[in-house]
Amino acid sequence: MGDGTDTFGADFLVRWLTHLAEAVDREADRLTELDSAIGDADHGANLKRGFAAVSDILAKEPPTMPGAVLTTAGRQLISTVGGASGPLYGTLLRRAGKTLGDGKRVTRAELAEALGAGVAAVSQLGGAQVGDKTMLDALVPAVEGLRESYGAARTAAEAGALATVPLRARKGRASYLGERSVGHQDPGATSSALLFAALDETAGAEASRTETADPAASRTEAAGAEASRAGGAS
Repeated sequence: MGDGTDTFGADFLVRWLTHLAEAVDREADRLTELDSAIGDADHGANLKRGFAAVSDILAKEPPTMPGAVLTTAGRQLISTVGGASGPLYGTLLRRAGKTLGDGKRVTRAELAEALGAGVAAVSQLGGAQVGDKTMLDALVPAVEGLRESYGAARTAAEAGALATVPLRARKGRASYLGERSVGHQDPGATSSALLFAALDETAGAEASRTETADPAASRTEAAGAEASRAGGAS
């Protein structure tokens, strides 16, 4: 899964979102702690509840098309999560799913394009841009990185989240604090970084699954994926 042309199906995206739900569950307290400094102190709890619901519905009724996985997840987030995070993450995934359409298999490059459409929809919905100290500070560079590799997307998202610390918030609840928002990492950008970390880890696990199934045929591909992730993290 290293060169952007290898295809994957709905099961890969189900594993990604399930892994993300597990990551959000582990990091919920940290996300809430970040949100308590500049927000409503509910970001972690809201996302934990929302992605748990996503994981449940994908386990009970797994879609067979990649686009349907994302649209189903997006709808579930919008209906389950309160505050701003439900509509924003729901919009991200729903728009990405609609962009993928009805294809049975997609490539990393196509997923990057779809998530790019989702990010644009999030920007339009919230009226935010990069530099406003929001989730877009992680999402926008992550999508650009995904065009290169899963590892590059993860690295870009994590760097984008850290880069929000010195920023003054210009959108959302944190913007009401003015200069007092400076010095705090944005919780939305932090949870967005979890999304791409989970994607990178899922891709790594997929490469390992392929290697185990057919070592001779897939050794070069798996090595390429590992090199790509290492390059993104450097």
